[in-house]
Order: sequence, then structure tokens, then C-alpha cells
Amino acid sequence: MIFLKKNKLFLFGIGFFLLLQSCAGSRELPQFEKFKSEFPEREIISDNHFKAGNNQLFKNSQGIWELYVEGNPLERGISNGLLTQELIYKQENAFVSKIKELVPSEFYQKILRNFLKYFNRKLDSHVPEEYKVEIFGLSRYSSDEFNFVAEPYWRTLYFHGAHDIGHALQDLAMVGCTSFAAWGNHTKDGKMIMGRNFDFYVGEEFAKEKIVAFFNPDKGYKHAIVTWAGMVGAVSGMNEKGLTVTINAGKSSIPMKAKTPISLLTREILQYASNINEAIEIAQKREVFVSESIMVGSAEDKTAVLIEVSPKKFGVYQVESSTDLLVCSNHFQSEIYKSDKKNLKSIEESHSQYRFDRMNELVETNPKITPEIAAEFLRNKEGLNDLKIGFGNEKSINQLLAHHAVIFKPEERLMWVSANPYQLGEFVAYDLNEVFAKFNSKEIQNSVAVDSLSIPEDEFLHSQGFQNYLEFKKKTHEFSDKINSKKNIQEDEIQKFIKLNPEFWKTYFVVGEYYFHQKNYKNALENYEIALMKEITTLPDKELILKRIKKCERKLK
Repeated sequence: MIFLKKNKLFLFGIGFFLLLQSCAGSRELPQFEKFKSEFPEREIISDNHFKAGNNQLFKNSQGIWELYVEGNPLERGISNGLLTQELIYKQENAFVSKIKELVPSEFYQKILRNFLKYFNRKLDSHVPEEYKVEIFGLSRYSSDEFNFVAEPYWRTLYFHGAHDIGHALQDLAMVGCTSFAAWGNHTKDGKMIMGRNFDFYVGEEFAKEKIVAFFNPDKGYKHAIVTWAGMVGAVSGMNEKGLTVTINAGKSSIPMKAKTPISLLTREILQYASNINEAIEIAQKREVFVSESIMVGSAEDKTAVLIEVSPKKFGVYQVESSTDLLVCSNHFQSEIYKSDKKNLKSIEESHSQYRFDRMNELVETNPKITPEIAAEFLRNKEGLNDLKIGFGNEKSINQLLAHHAVIFKPEERLMWVSANPYQLGEFVAYDLNEVFAKFNSKEIQNSVAVDSLSIPEDEFLHSQGFQNYLEFKKKTHEFSDKINSKKNIQEDEIQKFIKLNPEFWKTYFVVGEYYFHQKNYKNALENYEIALMKEITTLPDKELILKRIKKCERKLK
């Protein structure tokens, strides 16, 4: 591979492929028989509106699907699958297509498949029975087209660990989530406001069909999550008690055995915790196989903490009572991780500390936070001191690849979810008290969003800069393919490419790579040196550029 990013994407694909191709585990289906009951048929009201008894799926005007399911685990899973079956197919197709693109070799596929038979041998023993049953019900509506990957139940179960293994094998390459919680003196009304970007990228197709799912379980608390079809784990969510969860990846070793997927742990917290102490108790019960920061906000406690979990350590970080601000990127902050080598390496080498500092800077240099200002933070594309660092730079809060962004006001049970693309679309508002009251009364006919509270789309969405960025992404892939196949690129095409994203270090690195592999070391050196003057994402990226510069200089002597 030519580019660092492409190497990381290859590992990313391997990680997902490993999870998908595994046929491991006890091969015992969950004990779903005790949950048998009568299940309704699906009623198709329109292309964007489906019902099944009291359960419903509706696509709102902003393009977000709103899903409501209720009942015991099997009922929830079956209703979910019944309503979203076409969306499940789209997600699986996008997922599997991406994997085949990244891991095209059938030889490597076979090797990796055999490895994962061992890796996933005990995954199901670490998943609560309730969620195995729910996933089983959901999997009944998975397409047989993908059975070459694995049988539907196992395939769907393994999808829930893809987030974790993707973090570990990417080594944070494309998962640079940033989140914050502010209250007291930092917010306009003193009440807590939380915001997060979920920078988990599996391609544009995968992010198209976003779902806000409202769960009314027979046990535990009602809760809402931002998700996609086929996924019942929680990466961002809030329950009826005003308890919120969001997750940020930490520095992880490549795991050798699957345990509890983080998203199912956080779903359990949402369903069964009403305050921070209860969330901590649940987290302590589960073994995980990657490192993750779980930001938990609590209306009852009127504060937020980070529950920092890894295969070997467990820590809780809470700011002092006078601070009123908690920021999270991709390194740990609790005492137990202060001397952790992997954590220290992440701080030194990755873009985590930079985004952490930038979020603190935004909070300190802007008016007291409202939901609208929180959206501005999550959409911010500049570096420290408002430096222009190029569109798509992973040092930005907004890396222009997020699956979604979400804002919470836990004490008021309000949440805002970004419509596509990325964080740029309208932030659609939901009042959980109203949502569940409406569904309980069976009054719902269409969207449950609160239009009067929505936050307008970002003006950048209609700018030339955004159009240039989209073209830049396309051209970057084209240049990569041409470099790998040793094809020529015209000089005017190169200059046009540079103008699309002139402040981004990678623009010049890509051009430098082209000249380098063409043995035009003079032009390669010139572009590498320009890249070196820009805000480079990580220390390994910078070291690679310096290595290239030295080689060019040797060649030119």
C-alpha cells in the first residue's frame, strides 16, 4: 500500500472480515423458546412508513429513520427485524462490499476466517442472554444472500463486535471521536449539555440510513439510541431517567479473544442504570476486549463521568466539582491509566490530545453553551487558535466523516441527532418524555421529532469548500489507484487537486508519493517539505514524511 491511510484501511477491513467470517462459538442458539408469543404482521403504509402492531418505523423529512419497538427481547428483536428488513439488507451489503474491497484476496480471507474461528470461540458466552435473544429475533430477517459469510444469527452477533475490533486493528486510524459534557457556569441555563461526534466510518453507503431507535422493554428503562439497521448495541443514547452514554475508543492491543462488545455493555447501562453509580456497577460486571471511554451523563447526579475500561484495567474519571466541564477524545484520564504505556503512547503519537485541547479552547473562548453552540463545536473544522488545517484533518473536531453527531440535555430528556451528511445536516430534536407518551397512547402517525427545537443545517453544506472536499476525497482515491498501478497523472490534474484542499498536509503527501514512485525526487521533495509545514495528523505520519525527505535528498546527491 502506498499511503498510511490505505494501510490502516486494510487493517480495518481485516478486522471486520475477521468478525464476519468467523463460524466459531458454541454454536448453540440462545434460549428464545420461553419468550414465544404472537407476533404481528408488517403493515406497509408507504415506502417510508411501516407498522407492526404497536411497533413502527418512519422516515422523517430530514432523512432519519425513527424506530419504536416494545416488549420482551424476542418481541423487540422480531419487530425490529420485521420493520427494518430492507435496511438490514442495505447495511449488510454496504458492509460486506467494503470488506471485499479492502480484503480482496481469497487466500487471505481463508487464513483470516480460520483465525477467527479461534478468536470468537467464546463471544456468545460474554453477551447477556437477553441481548442474544434480541439479536436472534432480529437476525431472522437477515438475507440469505450473505450466508457465505456466516449463518444469520452468528453473523448479526459478530457485527456487534465489529466496532471493537475495528478500533483495535485500526489503532485509532479513523476513529477519532470527540465528546464533552458541560454544566453550571459553562452553560447558559446551568443545566448539563453533552455533545459528541461518532467518527466511525465504513463508507458513505453505510452511513446513509441512520436510525434513531426508541426501545420500550418489558424490563428496565425506556431508552433511545442512534444506530443503524441490524445493530441493537448503543454507541450514543439516553434513557427515560436522563442517563446518557457515548463511547470513545482508547489505545488497544490487537485482541486474541472476543469478550463483551462495548456497544452491548452500554446498551445494558442504558436499560438498567438510573444514575452514575449504577452505571459503574454494570460496567464492572463485564469483561471487554478493547479499551474504551464510556461517557455517562446523569440527570439525577447532575454531572458526567468517564468509565474507562480495558481488558486489564478499570478506572473512573470525574472532574472536580468546581470545573463544570468534562472533555473526552481518545486517551484515558483516570488515575489508574496515568502511567499506562499504551495510553501515554496514544497521547504522544495520535491526534487525541490535540482534539482534547481544541475542545477545551472552544468552550473557553465562546459564549456559554446552548444546544446551538454545542452544534457549532461539533461542526468545527479548524485547529488550535482557529488555524486552517485542511478539510478532513483528523486533528479537527469535525473530520467530515462522522456517522452521526448527537447533543443531549439530560435533565430535560432532550436529544438532537444530526441528519446527513456527517454533522452538517439539521440537528433533529427529540423529547423522550413526549416520544414515549405518544407511543404509549398509540397516537403516532408520523415523526416524533420536535420541529420547533431543531438546529438548522450548517451553511458549509452549501459552500464551494464542501464541494471541493467531496471532489478531493474522490480524487484522492483515484490518485492512490494510479500510483499503485504506476499510471501517469497530468500536471494540470495535480495542480487542480492541490487547489481542492490546499491547507491539508495529506494533499501534498499524496502528490509527493506520486512523484516519489515516478522517481521524480525533486518534485517529490518539494511536496513533502510543504506537507511538513502543515498541521500533520500524527507522529508516525510526520516520521514517514521525514523518512521520505531523507531518501529524496540521498537520491538527488
